Amino acid sequence: MKRLYIAGPMSGLPDLNFPAFHAEAARLRDLGYRVVNPAEINVDPSLGWAACMRADIAQLVTCDGVALLPGWENSRGARLEQHIAQSLGMPTVPAAALVDRVTEVEPCTC
Repeated sequence: MKRLYIAGPMSGLPDLNFPAFHAEAARLRDLGYRVVNPAEINVDPSLGWAACMRADIAQLVTCDGVALLPGWENSRGARLEQHIAQSLGMPTVPAAALVDRVTEVEPCTC
């Protein structure tokens, strides 16, 4: 797992929980992971949940696995992302469990 998607709760939380997403993205990047952070995907949250999820899912399927933030199981969107990832055979793990540095990072071809 070198390219990770972060899934977690956003809706109904202060600042859409972006601080937690950004902090986890920074931590995982420091470990050498390439990170897709839905808080960084350029979608206007005022467009609504479905528009945001469409953009996020398009990025999710380009990843090797999913890092789950605390509270993900209480989030409709994060549960959907976890379900899609598992259905596609992608590992899903609690973000906090990712503590080992990636030794080889492939160049991004995005």
